[in-house]
Amino acid sequence: MTELNYVPTICPYCGTGCGIYLVVKDGEIVGVEPWKEHPVNEGKNCPKGKNAYGFVYGDGRLEKPLIKENGSFREATWEDVLEIIADKLKDADGSSVGFINSGRTTNEDLYVVQKFARCVMKTNNLDNSSRFCHSTTVPALLSTVGAGVMETSTISIGKADCIILAGVNIHETYPMIARRVRKAKDKGATVVVIDPRETVTVKNYADIHLRLNPATDVALVNALMKIIIEEGLDNKEFIESKTSGFDALKDYLAKQDMSELEKITGVSRDLIREAAEAYAKAETGCIIYNAGEAQHAEGVGNIQTLADLTLLTGNQGRPGAGVNPLRGHINGEGFGDMGPIPVFYPGFVPVSEEGAKKFEALWGVEGLPPEKGMSYMDMIEKCSILYMMGANPMVSAPDINRVRGLLENKDLLVVQDMFMTETAELADIVLPAQTWAEEEGTVTETDRRVQFMNKAVEPPEEAKPDWMPFCELAKLMGYGDKFDFNFGAEIFEEIRKVVPTYTGITYERLKQAGGIQWPCPSEDHPGTDTMFADGKFKTPDGLGHFQVVEYKPPAEPVDDEYPLALCTGRILFHYHTGAMSRRTEKLNFEVPEALVEINPEDAKEKGIEDRARVVVESRRGEIRPIAKVTDDVPEGGVFVPWHFAECTGNALTGPSAGPPSKMPEYKYVAVKIEKGGE
Repeated sequence: MTELNYVPTICPYCGTGCGIYLVVKDGEIVGVEPWKEHPVNEGKNCPKGKNAYGFVYGDGRLEKPLIKENGSFREATWEDVLEIIADKLKDADGSSVGFINSGRTTNEDLYVVQKFARCVMKTNNLDNSSRFCHSTTVPALLSTVGAGVMETSTISIGKADCIILAGVNIHETYPMIARRVRKAKDKGATVVVIDPRETVTVKNYADIHLRLNPATDVALVNALMKIIIEEGLDNKEFIESKTSGFDALKDYLAKQDMSELEKITGVSRDLIREAAEAYAKAETGCIIYNAGEAQHAEGVGNIQTLADLTLLTGNQGRPGAGVNPLRGHINGEGFGDMGPIPVFYPGFVPVSEEGAKKFEALWGVEGLPPEKGMSYMDMIEKCSILYMMGANPMVSAPDINRVRGLLENKDLLVVQDMFMTETAELADIVLPAQTWAEEEGTVTETDRRVQFMNKAVEPPEEAKPDWMPFCELAKLMGYGDKFDFNFGAEIFEEIRKVVPTYTGITYERLKQAGGIQWPCPSEDHPGTDTMFADGKFKTPDGLGHFQVVEYKPPAEPVDDEYPLALCTGRILFHYHTGAMSRRTEKLNFEVPEALVEINPEDAKEKGIEDRARVVVESRRGEIRPIAKVTDDVPEGGVFVPWHFAECTGNALTGPSAGPPSKMPEYKYVAVKIEKGGE
């Protein structure tokens, strides 16, 4: 009888970092078992985690390199495709070449692609699909507390006395982190949810639901802070000793009219006061937020006000406190740490003359570019050559009808992925990549937790780890000595040398359940559960900096022609562009097609019945989902999940992007709905 082999690894979906065992029989994954000793999820898994391996054997798995000729793909050898790519890159100016990657690839993959772009192509045109999650987080938190990361650990959330869940349907999108919220609630913590929708999270967790009008988050948090100051609940000692800029914020809030803030937000001052007092009086207050705050053109301001709220009450530097962004991808934190982005080298060293000189010395090269590169959408628009590693903008990018036209007109589009995705179908060259179960490597999850993933099974014969083609291209282009990597462990050793927060982390140490949270400065250091525990922030002067943020209405407000406000987002059974979850039979069975949630009053006005096919249209396109008539969405609002390529909300979203993040407006799009569309 064949023995079962249980291989410990990390769930490949969201950024929580849950431990699982892949059950392997005769060289094939046959199931998933809980990793009971793992501290993050304690042997529990959500539906995606329980079915984590299904997509490995899903339809459309790429096994050989492909070249498009006369509109059709043919199989090719690795030697042929790499020579074509290398020849194109040799003839190209680095400013015309862009590299777009994914937060579901490993630290090793991300490190190598950014090193190739900078050393070989001399360009900082690098970006990641995680830009569409948290490009607002980094500038917002750098300006306030000096570090754009989760401050506590997911495990410590249970220590909080008051938890504000801002723009995150945590029960569906991070079920195992939601367990920590539940544990805190069961011990007496007050849970405040800020969300226009009455989500499962609201129904199951909320003691106070601040059901604000869409895109009025800044006005709401300003109202919370105004009440805290007026009632003398601000932490004066903390403000005096550890912050700057308070007087300007206090003066600004004093001039705000509470009646006007009530009108803007649609939330009564009594309910705002109840939430403000619960948070300000808590011994440990925790703010957790995600896309509902970040995915706005004005997302930087949304997050700055949340950080202001923690500084105002002194909820910083303790386990379970702080302002805490949740990452959507398995390696959502690692993508920033490794530096495949236009404004930072690895370790968040700013792209500049000084940064370039530092990495020239570290890498032994000359001529690294000191200028900031293009961001994701700028590259799609302006670069003549694009190399995409695991990214699928034909589902995830805004205004995909326009994106299609841009991608179809590239001189060279290379897509490296596990599957023939919607973006890969437009490529000139498609390269087969290994899944997370077919290679060993590291990922860094939402709370700065670096973890190790074991190889469980062999890949399709010609699929390669994502980092390897870049090493082979570097050899063809005369830089082989800088990319002499044969294993992921060799790449990670270089990462440890150039990213100080990873210095004390080794592959051997990571094989312990739960990994290590950075910063970890030495091999005998346990890792860092809580940021700013020494009382100093990561700003140049060590102080937290209050920011004054004025409410701004959406750039594309609803009107008579487009009277409804669309919000896009995630649901429990699917993940991002659906490339993995929709190739997993059990998950796809639960929700096989796209729905649009619409309020009963809006449905009645249009004669729309539950489960009827409808047409949802914006100024940029239309989709034809099934109507779900529900009070969960407010009157005047609709919700569409983004997982369904054939019916994606991103056919409706627009290019509106707020500086400096260039975050598209995903959470407020003016649309209209009509019955029909059969």
